[in-house]
Amino acid sequence: MQRAAAGPDPRPSLGPSLARRLGPPLRRWGELALDALLPPHCLTCDAAVDAQGHLCAGCFGRLTFITAPLCRCCGVPFPHAGAGPLCPGCASAPPVFEAARAALRYDAGAQRLILPFKHGDRTEFAGLLARHMARAGAALLARAELVVPVPLHWRRLLARRYNQSALLGARLARQAGLPHAPDLLRRRRRTPPLGALGAAERAAALEDAFAVSRGGAARIAGRRVLLIDDVMTSGATAEGCARVLLAAGAAAVEVLAAARVPDPRLERA
Repeated sequence: MQRAAAGPDPRPSLGPSLARRLGPPLRRWGELALDALLPPHCLTCDAAVDAQGHLCAGCFGRLTFITAPLCRCCGVPFPHAGAGPLCPGCASAPPVFEAARAALRYDAGAQRLILPFKHGDRTEFAGLLARHMARAGAALLARAELVVPVPLHWRRLLARRYNQSALLGARLARQAGLPHAPDLLRRRRRTPPLGALGAAERAAALEDAFAVSRGGAARIAGRRVLLIDDVMTSGATAEGCARVLLAAGAAAVEVLAAARVPDPRLERA
């Protein structure tokens, strides 16, 4: 016996346009319900705040945002105005990346965000840091065509379970509507901490440390790449990654970090 053709579904249906209109209110109602059950508190202390993922006024006030004056190239903050467009390092040996910017000065205030995020499984800090990075690097994001995070060595990634730079890159790429390539770069060997090393020692420590993953060159060729890092110290890691990306065919590389360590030579000047 042949089954009769099914007629129109009598149940009400949400069309795509109506679903899109209802999406933001439904998400907002969900946030309000969550706030009622778990009142939002500061990410770094127990003080009450207006919304999840924010800082209280006291903790926010401990952050030092990097603004002018700063090096036009590497973005290192200058201690006072009138220091010139470039820091001594960039003036004497310009980096291969076009420009670098960071949201925060890496001091005690920034460490209260960066260290738990990097070493303490506090991945919820990614959203807050990415928002500040987006403001500091608005011009870089506007001209970027591909977002690539600084990679971790596989042993470190296995121990930490996540790459903090990749979490930041994913947030920034989503906000800017850019493609994100978290596995495009790989770190071929573990490298020692670079902070106490001189320029020549840093270069030697990073020699051949980075490589483009198999098939990655096709994604890089002719594109402006925005390299994402959590903390930029001397710029040696960014330089090493940028050299590999440019050798693979990138049109240009710029760098955006959550925090930047000030140059002690400038601080003493």
